[in-house]
Amino acid sequence: MSLFRFIDAERGYLPVALLCRMLGVSRSGYYDWRGRSPSVRSRENALLTAKIHEIHRRSRETYGSPRVHAELRSIGTRCSRKRVARLMRKAGLRGCMRGRRRGTTRRGKGATPAEDLVKRNFATPRMDRIWVADITYIATGEGFLYLAFILDVHSRRIVGWAMENHLPVVCCNRVEVVLQ
Repeated sequence: MSLFRFIDAERGYLPVALLCRMLGVSRSGYYDWRGRSPSVRSRENALLTAKIHEIHRRSRETYGSPRVHAELRSIGTRCSRKRVARLMRKAGLRGCMRGRRRGTTRRGKGATPAEDLVKRNFATPRMDRIWVADITYIATGEGFLYLAFILDVHSRRIVGWAMENHLPVVCCNRVEVVLQ
């Protein structure tokens, strides 16, 4: 934000002369800025932003800056891709992110599945007879956390767990088992 814009926003609360003196700018410079018409570049940006809004709306808000830029080029408007991206960012326009969902578990071609030791019978009359383990991931704002845990089938209580930000680390670390 420029100093003159700040002065313009705050002039309802403090005198312009005081604001200019505090910020080290001249009063005449502020009033000259205020009376000046928008620059050619800012007027072009306003027209381009209107076209970008229209293209984005027609695409059902799915186009990002590369496709919007391609549309602008096809209608004969010359501008850079970075300028379109900057104006879209400033206007709060974003494209729809699509892509294939990535699977997290893939069995190797030569790998054989582990033997089913409980024969799919997950009912047990006592605690600490059957434990099952699993690894899952949790999406956070800073990336994924991988959680490995061991669960007692009878009580459905977690008897041990480990959490790391790398999958190989959580698999190799010893899961702490707490028995009571």
